[in-house]
Amino acid sequence: MTLLDSLRNPEDLKRLPAERLPQLAAEIREFLVAEVTRTGGHLGPNLGVVELTLALHRVFDSPRDPILFDTGHQSYVHKLLTGRQDFSKLRNQGGLSGYPSRAESPHDFIENSHASTVLSYADGLAKANVIQRRSDRSVVAVVGDGALTGGMAWEALNNIAAGPDRRVVIVVNDNGRSYSPTMGGLADHLASLRMTQGYEQALDLAKTALNRAPVVGQPLYEALHGLKKGLKDAIQPQMMFEDLGLKYLGPIDGHDEQAVEKALRRARGFGGPVIVHCLTQKGKGHAPAENHEEDQFHAIGAAKPAPSTPGEQAAPAPQKWTKVFSEEMLALGAERSDIVGITAAMLHPTGLAPFAEAYPDRCFDVGIAEQHAATSATGLAMGGLHPVVAVYATFLNRCFDQVLMDAALHRQGVTFCLDRSGVTGPDGASHHGMWDLSILQVVPGLRLAVPRDAPRLREQLREAVAVDDAPTVVRYPTGTVAPETEAVGRLGSMDVLRRPPRGGDSADLLLVAVGPMAQTCCEVADRMADHGIGVTVVDPRWVKPLDPALIEAAGRHRVVAVVEDNGRVGAVGDAVARALRDADLDVPVRTFGIEQEFLHHAKRDDILAELGLTPQSLARKLTETVSRQADRQQAADEEPASK
Repeated sequence: MTLLDSLRNPEDLKRLPAERLPQLAAEIREFLVAEVTRTGGHLGPNLGVVELTLALHRVFDSPRDPILFDTGHQSYVHKLLTGRQDFSKLRNQGGLSGYPSRAESPHDFIENSHASTVLSYADGLAKANVIQRRSDRSVVAVVGDGALTGGMAWEALNNIAAGPDRRVVIVVNDNGRSYSPTMGGLADHLASLRMTQGYEQALDLAKTALNRAPVVGQPLYEALHGLKKGLKDAIQPQMMFEDLGLKYLGPIDGHDEQAVEKALRRARGFGGPVIVHCLTQKGKGHAPAENHEEDQFHAIGAAKPAPSTPGEQAAPAPQKWTKVFSEEMLALGAERSDIVGITAAMLHPTGLAPFAEAYPDRCFDVGIAEQHAATSATGLAMGGLHPVVAVYATFLNRCFDQVLMDAALHRQGVTFCLDRSGVTGPDGASHHGMWDLSILQVVPGLRLAVPRDAPRLREQLREAVAVDDAPTVVRYPTGTVAPETEAVGRLGSMDVLRRPPRGGDSADLLLVAVGPMAQTCCEVADRMADHGIGVTVVDPRWVKPLDPALIEAAGRHRVVAVVEDNGRVGAVGDAVARALRDADLDVPVRTFGIEQEFLHHAKRDDILAELGLTPQSLARKLTETVSRQADRQQAADEEPASK
């Protein structure tokens, strides 16, 4: 049995002799590399926090002392130490979440996976401990240097520093990166602190020397105080943390478990807010991750099977939505000198990295600060440029106010490109991009495009950046691009993808396919046509504002149905129903999308099947709807004759 196998809870870890910890750390890294390269997941961040997490669980009493991980993608080691060692279905249906999960363990106090939030949780928990007189408990917040670029983290620090009796231990896991290298003034400040790693050691040596030969005529403590100040001024730059009134320990080698333990024990005994600054290396112990310059294996996909036949060529990689956006941004950048890119610490994941390399003076990584990104983009637009803000759909939630009250209120031409919209799969509840089509409906003047395939993404991105008097949004999912679906006609600005076999635009069902749901809707139409039901499938292309031609087409059909990869409440389906009511059209509308609940982690196709967003399920439900409506209309037509 390995040391890792023998651990069932943190108490087992505390009983382990310190000299056995290097072996345990090696076993954990070996386990992570073997399991995560097979299933996919966040490998680099977890390899970097092995010793740090061991020290946390040896010093603090989880869950009595909550250990909170900002973002949570670096919690795999924490899971292993708290009894969760079955990684066989990591991030897959029925398996462990890739983030902390309250349903999995009482050791997971929070399950957020949006960055820069953990210090606010810690502030609230520490205040609760003070109010309820739990003076023997600590709250531990593990936050990365990347997450400290987010404004919410500094709002929390401002409040934490105001409570000298609040036992908050803030562990800054400083590896110089978020997803990519950390940018900005804070990054420069932390870099200057990293250069002074010998400060504590120098002070210890000075204390020893003074104990042996005290300064004549001066109390020892005064000499130590003066020496400490002199060392600090000479070796260590003025620190913003201490200026805030927070006790600071470090910087400490985050891969020296005993050094981290010592610092954490000092921090726990202080009785107030303390920052423990730990230097770590992302991907530590796995050479491919250490040497991968782009992101040091921040997140990796599941291993692909090798070709079954010797010499067999691997299939060409399928086209990805992000890649299409990336290529079109490069083309736009070459054509228009006013196009600029903005990202919130997601240069590579959003596909802006090639643009940044080609046009370094026209691309800005603002750190994990989506709110700032949106308002800064508004300023860029006011200055005569056209900014393209590339962000995951789920993270647009964080800057809604800035989209509404800054970009839209000022009618500025800012384009927001939302990657990973809709059902995203293995990252779980906080990463499903299922809210944007709902929250953006309320923004006056905003225009919203949902491409169905690669050609439409290219053309609609170009249409979006041509708008200079309102914010525009282009949203698309993650993964492989949907098969190209050519239009068979046009209705206004909308594409007609299917017409009833008997021709014309009048039929039983008008099926509105929102973006990548187009292929599914075309299959639905084909299935229903086999049963003699006439279906017109339209892709609105721009779902806000709706084309008036959609209202006209609805009046020529028995039923209207909308299929979208978004929460049903307040989204495109509701907008279509409202437009029909406003036009006094008495046509029933069915909406199909995501129920308003937090979805679990699983493959996209599995979740869509659970939601009933498959051709077979939709065709069955819509056939029943059309049949019921036909019966109602027939009964209404026959009623006067019977009288």
